[in-house]
Amino acid sequence: MDINKKKKIAAGLSIFSNISLTALKLIAGFLSGSLSIISEAIHSLSDFLASIITFFSVIKSSEPADKDHPFGHGKYEDLAGFIEGALIIFASLYILYESAKKIILGTALSSENHLGIAVMLIAVIANIIVSSILFKTAKESNSISLYADGEHLRTDVYSSVGVLMGLILIKITKYTLLDPIIAILVAVFIYRTGYNISRKALMNLVDHSLPNEDIKRIKNIIKNNSSFAKLKTGSIRARRTGPSIDIDIILQFPHETTICECHKVCENIERQIQLEFTNSSISIHSEPICYSKNCQKKCKT
Repeated sequence: MDINKKKKIAAGLSIFSNISLTALKLIAGFLSGSLSIISEAIHSLSDFLASIITFFSVIKSSEPADKDHPFGHGKYEDLAGFIEGALIIFASLYILYESAKKIILGTALSSENHLGIAVMLIAVIANIIVSSILFKTAKESNSISLYADGEHLRTDVYSSVGVLMGLILIKITKYTLLDPIIAILVAVFIYRTGYNISRKALMNLVDHSLPNEDIKRIKNIIKNNSSFAKLKTGSIRARRTGPSIDIDIILQFPHETTICECHKVCENIERQIQLEFTNSSISIHSEPICYSKNCQKKCKT
């Protein structure tokens, strides 16, 4: 199956799952008066909005380069990832506010909450399945927006498990103040996730360099593919743009090297880098090792 089609199917599945779970959690939360379940509904609502953003960003980023976007549309996915992270942060702050208010004003939660326990169990199972599909597709396509959506749902798994265990404890202990306390723990957890997603997407939006580990891998490929070409000091520029990677390199060759030899070396290096970094665009500039202003002057005289 075409990778862009798989991305759209995964994003569509996420939308259906999130809207269904949001409705179930809202019903269970309002019927039981459980703030922890309502906080999970808000979390799922932010997941739903994020899934909508992801779906349209996946469609847009899959479009080929055009006159207005000569480098492609990959940054739409980075923008979507940033917005998704911001939505998670907003949801966590709202949950913190409501939890604090509930602790101060008191809680009317019923300790017999069979519906809430059943709904949270369904949410855990559904989110495990859908997040696994999203992560698998994101890995195959290098999609940051699908990855962010998967992270959304993975946090929902952890927080749903926490709420589920809390509801069971409330049922056993009859201590209803546990409900807003659990909601606060959920809020802190999802805030951290939102911050990490937004930070990663923002780094791509401002063209932050690839991690040092990736730069080292590129250097090793260059070193292993030529005995006479040298990498110009500090000449590697690499950035991630949505699902793709842009890499610029300057290689220096002895002045007696022919154009054909330079081309062959550059072609081999490009091929090896593309095997190591799928969906990468590579530009290699060649120049003589002796290249300098002084050398040019001497050549002119």
